[in-house]
Amino acid sequence: MTSAIDIRGLGYSFGTHRAVDDLTLAVEPGECFGLLGPNGAGKTTTIRLLNTLLPLQTGEVEIFGRSVRTQAMVVRRLLGYVPQQLSIEGALSGRENVEWFARLFDVPRRERRARVDEVLEMVDLRGDESRLASTYSGGMVRRLELAQALVNRPALLVLDEPTVGLDPVARDSVWMRVAQMQRDHGMTVLLTTHYMEEADALCDRVALMHRGALRALGSPDELKAAAGEGASLEDVFRHHTGEALGDDAGDGEKGGLRGVRATRRTARRLG
Repeated sequence: MTSAIDIRGLGYSFGTHRAVDDLTLAVEPGECFGLLGPNGAGKTTTIRLLNTLLPLQTGEVEIFGRSVRTQAMVVRRLLGYVPQQLSIEGALSGRENVEWFARLFDVPRRERRARVDEVLEMVDLRGDESRLASTYSGGMVRRLELAQALVNRPALLVLDEPTVGLDPVARDSVWMRVAQMQRDHGMTVLLTTHYMEEADALCDRVALMHRGALRALGSPDELKAAAGEGASLEDVFRHHTGEALGDDAGDGEKGGLRGVRATRRTARRLG
């Protein structure tokens, strides 16, 4: 079976800084796969390489058998992406934001309205679709971004810190919908997160990166068992990185769109 993601010998440098160092791993179709590590581990750089936002320097990446290096446009049509950076326009309504993405992904005009209705229903925004996105809470903003990423019915959904800045209720709401869509549509999910309890509960397997390199790979239960009796995924994290987990998320839920912007600016500076 062709892997959903096949990364072989991936390397990327910013000047003299080696952000990703000879990374090799594969994600199977239908998996929820977590990419974990401290800030600066190379997680976001890896995601930007596989979704074609950065050009490959060394190594190869294939998405469902399509080369990121030579078939970038084909790869993009297979992806849904929720980045750390804010990807909605506050001056547009919720529906208009999703319609904009439907047009960007060339969703056929005759299907567009039904597709937009479908994803707004999935993320429970049908009652708020006519409101300006600038009036949304942090949790609603994240659900709207999820709707945007799903409108093209991607085979692979890529989520970079998808619940940063959200309170526990809003985080649970986002993950409930992601898990449901994975069950209903067999979608492959790749995510980064600093919340170890999320990775433990949601991911079939996780890869732990540190200083650009792969340090551990396996199911959460396998990694915890290898770390010793009673170990948590946080213990695994500390064992392989020597670092404590930091809470750089802030509170994007309370401030709505403005709070989300501030939270993600902080996350990007620290990352």
